[in-house]
Amino acid sequence: MKYVFQFLRILAFCFLGEVLHSLLPLPIPASIYGLALLLAALRAGLVKLEQVREAAGFLIAIFPLLFVPGAAGIMELGPVLARNALPVLLAVALVTVLVMAAAGRTVQAVSRRKGGRHE
Repeated sequence: MKYVFQFLRILAFCFLGEVLHSLLPLPIPASIYGLALLLAALRAGLVKLEQVREAAGFLIAIFPLLFVPGAAGIMELGPVLARNALPVLLAVALVTVLVMAAAGRTVQAVSRRKGGRHE
C-alpha cells in the first residue's frame, strides 16, 4: 500500500503540471512543470524523500521501456530518414557534442562549488 501512496503523490505533481501547462501560455511541457513542482516541494520540505523514494526508483528502473514505442515509430520512418541521412547525422553529432560539453561544464562548476578539483 505504501507504493500506491508514493505513486499517487508523484501522480499528483504530474496532474499539477498538466494544470499549469493548460493555464500558462509558455511552451513548456507539462512534465517539466510537474518535475519542477516536485523538486520545489522536496526542497521546501513539503514532501519528504521517503514519501516518494521507492516509487520514483521503480519509475526510473522501467524508464528505458518507455522509449520502445518511440523507437518503433522511428523505424517506420526509415525511407524518410534515408533521404535525409546527412542532415540527421550532422544534427545528432552536433547535439551529442553540445550535450557532452554542457554536462562537463556543469560537473566542473558543481565540483568547484563543492570544493573538489576536477579541472
